[in-house]
Amino acid sequence: MSDERVEAYLLTDAEKKEIDHWIAKYPKGQQRSAVMQALMIVQEAAPDRCLDAGRIQAVADYLDLPAIAAQEVATFYSMYEHQPVGRYKIGLCTNISCKLRGSDEIEHHLEKKLGVGLGETTKDGKFTLKEVECLGACIGAPMCQINRDYHEHLTPEKLDSILDGLE
Repeated sequence: MSDERVEAYLLTDAEKKEIDHWIAKYPKGQQRSAVMQALMIVQEAAPDRCLDAGRIQAVADYLDLPAIAAQEVATFYSMYEHQPVGRYKIGLCTNISCKLRGSDEIEHHLEKKLGVGLGETTKDGKFTLKEVECLGACIGAPMCQINRDYHEHLTPEKLDSILDGLE
């Protein structure tokens, strides 16, 4: 963490309960093993769906680990966000399998439909469009992940149906 003042964040009872569920999966005294899931729980509960220094510190404190240990995890993995994202984060796979099967067409369709480019969020805060390197579902290319759900064998029409079905 930097020398900047960290705004305190207190975990809610619901967050603690969910984190405790994950802690219980590990041997006693190994609660630090739940750091990835704890960070995800706190991120998903945040109104802006991202992790700031206070939220990362709260996870570190709860798991009794140095703040830098939680910070290292939060900054290493691409599923953790450090800037606000929309209610629906669309991770479009642009790896070779998806490229060969038409992810460029899907990307252009999404950009036109949503009015944003990769790395941007719609004005209403509903969608964030992000490029991801690989989601490990090459057999279903082209594909994307919307929040936690995978959507494979995408066509513009199929994607429109999926997006129209979101609240």
